Amino acid sequence: MGGQVSRTDFEWVYTDEPHASRRKAIMAKYPQIKELFGPDSNMVYKVGFMITLQLIACYFVQDAPWPVIVLLAYCFGGVINHAMGLAIHEISHNLAFGHSRPLHNRILGIVGNVILVLPFSIMYKRYHLEHHKYQSLAYLVIGNVLVLGAHPVAGHFISDHYMFKKGYETYSYYGPLNAVTFNVGYHNEHHDFPNIPGCRLPKVREIAPEFYVNLPHHTSWSRVMYDFVTDPDIGPFARVKRRTKPIPIHPTELDVDGDPKAE
Repeated sequence: MGGQVSRTDFEWVYTDEPHASRRKAIMAKYPQIKELFGPDSNMVYKVGFMITLQLIACYFVQDAPWPVIVLLAYCFGGVINHAMGLAIHEISHNLAFGHSRPLHNRILGIVGNVILVLPFSIMYKRYHLEHHKYQSLAYLVIGNVLVLGAHPVAGHFISDHYMFKKGYETYSYYGPLNAVTFNVGYHNEHHDFPNIPGCRLPKVREIAPEFYVNLPHHTSWSRVMYDFVTDPDIGPFARVKRRTKPIPIHPTELDVDGDPKAE
């Protein structure tokens, strides 16, 4: 189980990435897609809400037993912190205040980063809290660690770009966990239109369904992680890669699928 993988190299391709061409085709057929462009005006409130939730949780776990801290960190705190990381991803695309106010986006990203431990520990030190402060800090740290490993929401790290079907390099996930991950599962849609915020990505698929309905996609991030470990055809090398400079290849050097023949 997960002992060996059949791939020993990446999937090297010599074609253009698909997102630019699909974006161009969708824009030509559905110009109303432009109405989805622009920042998420509620992002600042979402960030503030998540910070508030974590500060309240930190207060209540100050004297909690360690099993409770670990359980709460796995089921709640880690999910909130993971969502904050994805909010910062949105903010990095200037999708909080728009491209005209990059400094505002940067500041909001820094503020959101408060609950991702390092700035939080600095703030704790400044105000000289009592010894029980470390349990609150541990709650945040443990949540970060757990949610980056064997946790359902961590499945998107694998599902987004690991090749589960030959010829496809980006995969969307259409499932309930999009509700707590800023629709990061709509990953084909995101790469096609990175200037559309996560809250409006489902509308891309609604407007242009024929461009996405036949693309392979995931319905379970937990299943993604299971397959990644148990399927020998998947693994660290199951990624599509492009060389920075195309290498001229004679047609006789290609196999029936149009890929370079193995030596």
